[in-house]
Amino acid sequence: MEKQKRNVFIGALITLGIVYGDIGTSPLYVMKALLADLKGNQNLTENYIIGCLSLVFWTLMLMTTVKYVLIALKADNHGEGGIFALYALVRHQKRWLIVPALIGGAALLADGTLTPAVTVTSAIEGLKGVTLGKHVLIGTQNDVIIVTFTILLVLFLIQRFGTSFIGQGFGPVMLLWFSFLAVVGLVNLVADPSVLRALSPHYGLALLFSPTNKVGIFLLGSVFLATTGAEALYSDMGHVGRRNIYLTWPFVCGALLLNYFGQGAYLIAHLEQIQAQKELVNPFYLVLNDHFYLFGVILATLAAIIASQALITGSFTLVQEAVGLKILPRMKVEHPGLSRSQIYIGGINWMLCVCTTIVLFYFKTSEHMEAAYGLAITLTMLMTTLLLFEYLRARLAHEFWAYLVLFGFGMIELIFLAASLSKFTHGGYVTVLITLLILAMMIFWYFGNRVREKYADRSEMIDLRDYKEMLLELSKDEKEPLFTDNLIILAKVKRNFKVKRELLYSILDKKPKRAKVYWFVTVNTTDEPYSNYYTVDMMGTRNIVNLQLFLGYKMNPSVNLYLYQIVSDLMQKDVIDEQPQKYTTSPGRIVGNFSVLAIQEILSPNTRISPWTRILIAGRVFLQNHSTTPIQWFGLETSEVHIEKVPLFLKKRSVPVIEQRVILNPKDIKRSTCE
Repeated sequence: MEKQKRNVFIGALITLGIVYGDIGTSPLYVMKALLADLKGNQNLTENYIIGCLSLVFWTLMLMTTVKYVLIALKADNHGEGGIFALYALVRHQKRWLIVPALIGGAALLADGTLTPAVTVTSAIEGLKGVTLGKHVLIGTQNDVIIVTFTILLVLFLIQRFGTSFIGQGFGPVMLLWFSFLAVVGLVNLVADPSVLRALSPHYGLALLFSPTNKVGIFLLGSVFLATTGAEALYSDMGHVGRRNIYLTWPFVCGALLLNYFGQGAYLIAHLEQIQAQKELVNPFYLVLNDHFYLFGVILATLAAIIASQALITGSFTLVQEAVGLKILPRMKVEHPGLSRSQIYIGGINWMLCVCTTIVLFYFKTSEHMEAAYGLAITLTMLMTTLLLFEYLRARLAHEFWAYLVLFGFGMIELIFLAASLSKFTHGGYVTVLITLLILAMMIFWYFGNRVREKYADRSEMIDLRDYKEMLLELSKDEKEPLFTDNLIILAKVKRNFKVKRELLYSILDKKPKRAKVYWFVTVNTTDEPYSNYYTVDMMGTRNIVNLQLFLGYKMNPSVNLYLYQIVSDLMQKDVIDEQPQKYTTSPGRIVGNFSVLAIQEILSPNTRISPWTRILIAGRVFLQNHSTTPIQWFGLETSEVHIEKVPLFLKKRSVPVIEQRVILNPKDIKRSTCE
């Protein structure tokens, strides 16, 4: 019993460190953003404070607690959550569902470039003017930028070495952080419990249409910042489990609300003093007692670093899922730690680093960054609602509840989106630009591949069975030099045995490649995250293998690791012949050498397709040839790989016939008139 309780506690502690970094640091900037909407501290009133608290409370209750904790967490794909896991569950229901998946995924990745800059800058700004002895820790905003940049740069630099040593301390630090938020909030709340009347939605709705509110319904753009980490809560379900989120969310939610209400109580108690100040104040730092101020800022900085780390690793996971679902180009995935669940994607790490740095130096203050923050995640939440509707519609006995989720949360999120768009000219355009760039890459890769396969199916696909006898003859033809024992052809063999013509063209026409065994290997991605199995069709032979690998969208497609196991299995079952090696350092070795044949396509100008189709396919081919190579993606660095470039012909144009003129007698040639 004691061991079980200990395991529950450890699970809850890990959940605090992994899941709640983003939403847990929202008290650093939410109330400050709401004060900024007043256009001057002199406009601050008690009704405004109560109304803001009411809107924050109901946003957390409806968007985070009801939508994500109570509804979305039940829509898991074998324990995995997030927008791509949800898409994998529903993608076979309707083809158009790829659209919200692409938009939501692109927006979520764009949000990952803003969160580190906003959270760490907000924390470091608390050190401005603070003295330690006779020394001022941070004097100007430029100092804030330099310190923030240094912290973020170190954070990105250490990713490739693994962060498990940091992660071990995440849970205890976040437990201390949320306890600190709760205690500080409770101390200020006890001084003025009247702010609890904000629990009534009446005050929030009244504020939206009150003359005190200078920005009207667009105030919700700042309110929404209180729930920006809700999508991460759903995405991280696979790391910690649904049960641990259920156990920890009441504590986290309670701590956040206590701190928000504590900030509100302090503002009301010191209303005249704050109205007299000309500069924008951050209520989070105002409520800190002088004796605990430095401790609070240091703790806030640690929490901000943890939130940034969670967003970075979350982006790695998101990209890995997108690659598995063929939404993004292949990218090299490394496992820097002992745990296979810890991954590192260098290209994404440095892309995030560059974008975050640009955001930091462009906006300079957390106040300006908040204008760009929230817009992307609003888009993601709206897209998640669309996918969640399709999921519920297919599984609930009564469609009414699915439509209630769609229209209820859809309307709320559309209002939040409209409010966030009001900040477009003040910085929101940065978020939109980053989202569009990521979305463009996804569109080129996904739709370019679909269009390419559509045309290839019509003109460039041949039946592998028609060439079976020719391959068998080549394999036995000792007049041809032995190319390799096992020729691995990275192909896509369909159920009707159709393959791309260029594959067999490379084996038979360019230079006959004689092998003892021809392996046509197709890597299929399943909707389950961690499935791992294969099927074999020998096509009535002992040396032509149609191998279908079925790997989950979160599995690492290391073909080498699977091939040696599969070859050994087939030899033990006497399906293929043994390949004894005369020259080897391993006595008794019966598995021969491997060579891999990979095709690199180049779009031929000799093709007749529409301009838009050409752009899509050309973009897809460009990304394919400039992203991770098949060698890196399939874990073939230790294998002999042959990459052959072939022109990609789609709907060939007719070749013009040139007229042949035979000259029988040179004297028949008429002199040129210009001579």
